Amino acid sequence: MPSSGNLTDLSGQTAIVTGGARGLGLGIAQRLARAGCRVALWDVNFDGFEETKAGFSPTLKQTVDVSDAVAVASAFADVITETGQVDILVNNAGINGPIRSTWDYPLDAWQKVLAIDLNGVFHGCRVAAPHMRDRGYGRIINVASIAGKEGNPGGSAYAAAKGGVIAFSKSLAKELATSGVMVNCIAPTMAETELLKEMTPEFVSTIKAKIPMGRIVRVDEVAEMVAWIASPACSFTTGFTFDLTGGRATY
Repeated sequence: MPSSGNLTDLSGQTAIVTGGARGLGLGIAQRLARAGCRVALWDVNFDGFEETKAGFSPTLKQTVDVSDAVAVASAFADVITETGQVDILVNNAGINGPIRSTWDYPLDAWQKVLAIDLNGVFHGCRVAAPHMRDRGYGRIINVASIAGKEGNPGGSAYAAAKGGVIAFSKSLAKELATSGVMVNCIAPTMAETELLKEMTPEFVSTIKAKIPMGRIVRVDEVAEMVAWIASPACSFTTGFTFDLTGGRATY
């Protein structure tokens, strides 16, 4: 188990952040790196990623499709070979998918959203959980969404996947409850990321109108919460979903 000195110090720990080349994933990776963590980034491509601009040097940059269970297992094994351990897994990779009524939702788009947003989380947890359990310590943070609790009209695939992430995380947390491995979710509202480009202006306006604070969440705000959940300080909370919704969430 990591040192119990400074509970926000992640020196000596290794994290994997999926979807880490941009958006929320990059912000989370930057925050973990500032805490002293070695960070392995997984993404489908690293176009536009620059270490100088990011402000840290990833331990590994791995091209990984999280919907591919074999690719995930192989990439995880490479991290173990390089660092000897994985203490933190942040399952962040995701897509929004098209904004369509359910009856018009393309079947291939539905399958793709669930394959990445839900199956991808399962694939990561499936390889990380035994490793962390055997070491007696670990932190798994799965990025869900307030849409997984409330649903958004026009975004049924995304909402279904994120609701699945929340339920799956609760199940896994109970399986690992006495192992020293904490499994939690975050459920942000819309964030300032590239996913906004996949949404119509009308959809964005509808979501903003639901947020009592009147704005969308910043990447650094999400990263700060993840850093705490990923730390030894989060020692008696597992199976929980931490909201970042500006007052929108009601449960």
